[in-house]
Amino acid sequence: NIGNRKPDAKFEINKDVAGEFRFKLLALNGQTIAVSEGYSNRDGVMSGIESVKQNAAAAIIDDKTV
Repeated sequence: NIGNRKPDAKFEINKDVAGEFRFKLLALNGQTIAVSEGYSNRDGVMSGIESVKQNAAAAIIDDKTV
């Protein structure tokens, strides 16, 4: 529940050409932030979204370019 806060982004769920469910994390300007792997069913894609929502804020950055 975000209360009175406005969302910063949205998740969009689609099916790919192979029939798998995928989600995109989109900024409010429509720019794609992230794209998921393919999931065989709606429950799987919803679990993937919940995982991103729960874990992304605490994720570390591992920069392999330095």
